[in-house]
Amino acid sequence: SDLRQMLATKSVENIQFLPFLTTDANNVGWLGYGCLKGDATLITVNAIGAALQTLYILVYLYYSPAKLPVLLQILLLLTVVVTGCGYFALLVDTGTRLARLGLFCSVFTITMYLSPLADLAKVVRTKSTRCLSFPLTVTTFMASSSWTIYGLQLHDPYITVPNVPGIVTSLVRFWLFRWYRPRQEKSY
Repeated sequence: SDLRQMLATKSVENIQFLPFLTTDANNVGWLGYGCLKGDATLITVNAIGAALQTLYILVYLYYSPAKLPVLLQILLLLTVVVTGCGYFALLVDTGTRLARLGLFCSVFTITMYLSPLADLAKVVRTKSTRCLSFPLTVTTFMASSSWTIYGLQLHDPYITVPNVPGIVTSLVRFWLFRWYRPRQEKSY
């Protein structure tokens, strides 16, 4: 919906850039994990995710009136990715590379799933779920549930564990949507 809004309004007004950037970094990390593990599902899903997030970033950059801060954030992300690739390729021995990359990706994913909880105080204070996205909550619940089940099937804790907070935070947000029902001004 953010991409659609940027294309329709030809502006980035009211759209945050950081989620695009962090999701792209997350996809690239899991893509690397999938490549090391030789897991076609992880490779396919995260290659598509990274490509889409990169598209969102490019559209955001195109419509952004302040290009320098956006470019600096992109360069920072690229520096982190290149540094991470160098670290995992050159400094970590082959035997522990998969485990360390899995742990890094897990911590990053948990952080991403917990970040929407920062809006909880605002929701409770205003008694409104206006700052929460219901479609994003549904998508997060479905994605984290699917990855949890996939990780359980593979007996891979690096896939299973970081997706459980996604389920929990989605359930909390569903409860908030039920408790503080949306008013007419915002349709879902």
